Amino acid sequence: MNFKTKIKPKISYYFSILVSSIILFYFTYKGVVAYIIHRELYGGGLDTLVLLRASISGIMLLLILLFIQFIKIPDLKSHRTILRGIFIGWTSVFVILIIVNLSSVYFVILTGLVSLFSLINLFSLEDQIKEEKNTLTEKEIYLLQQLAKKK
Repeated sequence: MNFKTKIKPKISYYFSILVSSIILFYFTYKGVVAYIIHRELYGGGLDTLVLLRASISGIMLLLILLFIQFIKIPDLKSHRTILRGIFIGWTSVFVILIIVNLSSVYFVILTGLVSLFSLINLFSLEDQIKEEKNTLTEKEIYLLQQLAKKK
């Protein structure tokens, strides 16, 4: 596909960080509330629901840290591979949410939007990689100029 606009991969990472943060805060809040209710009702211990929500929060925190590390990568081909994985991950979460729990419409919409944005960003990145193949780097231009001076 030919996209006129060039979208940097960092924007997709920031968008994924935002959605992961929303999910992190939501499940952290729900987990703390469930823990307080369980402690008041049963006098302590951990419920399966509390552990599940804490696990989802932990996974989202690790994903946020991973996305932050992805921002630091300079290579476009590496970004393409990473964006493919991010697209597959968010799309699978989107489909699973539709199948399992359609009542949480906000999470379905959020994951669908981030999946769509990752796909658009992936197409834009493909065009940027094709353009980069057809242009010379500054070092190559310098070496060609040095070679021309010798002749």
